[in-house]
Amino acid sequence: MNRAGSDRILERMMALHPKIIDLTLDRVWRLLAAVDHPERRLPPVIHIAGTNGKGSTQAMIRAGLEAAGQSVHAYTSPHLARFHERIRLAGDLITEDHLAQVLDRCEAANGSESITYFEITTVAALLAFAETRADWTLLEVGLGGRLDATNVIERPALTIITPVSIDHTQFLGDTIARIAREKAGIIKRGVPVVVGPQPDDALEVIEDVAARVGAPVIAHGQHWHVWEERGRLVFQDETGLLDLPMPALRGKHQVENAGAALAALRHLGFGEDACAAAMTQVRWPARMQRLRHGPLVDAAGPAELWLDGGHNPAAGEKIAELLGALPPRPTHLVCGMLNTKDVAGYLRPLAEVATSLTAVSIPGEPATLPAEETARIACETGHDARTAPDLDTAVRAAAARETTARILICGSLYLAGQVLRDNG
Repeated sequence: MNRAGSDRILERMMALHPKIIDLTLDRVWRLLAAVDHPERRLPPVIHIAGTNGKGSTQAMIRAGLEAAGQSVHAYTSPHLARFHERIRLAGDLITEDHLAQVLDRCEAANGSESITYFEITTVAALLAFAETRADWTLLEVGLGGRLDATNVIERPALTIITPVSIDHTQFLGDTIARIAREKAGIIKRGVPVVVGPQPDDALEVIEDVAARVGAPVIAHGQHWHVWEERGRLVFQDETGLLDLPMPALRGKHQVENAGAALAALRHLGFGEDACAAAMTQVRWPARMQRLRHGPLVDAAGPAELWLDGGHNPAAGEKIAELLGALPPRPTHLVCGMLNTKDVAGYLRPLAEVATSLTAVSIPGEPATLPAEETARIACETGHDARTAPDLDTAVRAAAARETTARILICGSLYLAGQVLRDNG
């Protein structure tokens, strides 16, 4: 079956439920029962929730586990270029034939019952995981935690909560504490939880939930510490101190994500070699990624071209911090965002480091914010902003202004996915 087979099934699945997001586990439990409960037949599960850093943390853990000779399933969302990226079976992306098969089985088992796209595709992933041998399963929460479709594992080996910040307020609540309570919904009775750096309000909620279910807490600032020192990453917990290379992923925030990954690996009994590999062998696209080939790189000419998929206020702060730490160059942003995001909150910190911003709409994305609206908000947050009809035009215009420029395409994982599809 060719690639179009899975595409056609995925298109049909989009029509099974009238809402894009509708948080509940009832539909998931029904379909899991219909396909003989694959969630009960998985290799040991590491379940990861949080607002920022879930994917990077998971990617580091996977790199460490695989370097130690372990085979690893991994589930992430959303995908960038192809849906297949969401499901990694024992180290390899799911094949087209296998993806089409598990999607087809889930579609047949679900019939005409209402179910969301994320729910039915998550069940398909769990089915593929259950039927493929591996040593570990890494599950990244899609949205929230308590009512997320991945939150069906009765007793994972470990849970992880990366930094919590404001995002998806229409579904998770409008305060840090409310959002943290949703994220903490993945904590299970008696199962240790690694907790990344948190605002005080979030940490208080997470510790309260953990105490109620008797889940041991392994928290940043209490049980483990991580910092950069002389170009090296230093990690310390009750086991001792590690002196490691800096993460291959760029940015100070990746040091914090690395700390959570290292705390997880150490808790699971993996040694220094695995921890070092988690830093040096990790790959995670569209996180301050330097693009080096493709049509957009050609359009940029001698200018540097970078890509990042961050899209909330915390991501804006971290990107600004990283841009400020790079060798000085005029920085031009090419930005496209969804209309569900806090656009002003994301753009405000970037105004301190950007020379200009060119807004684009995200082609083919129904929830795109029109370029004119992004530019208007950018101006209100201190940017020198304009619009362009497409990415190519925006990149060429930025490069024409200054040949020594640094151009960053940013604002959305959906936009990042289009860039990666077009630029290999």
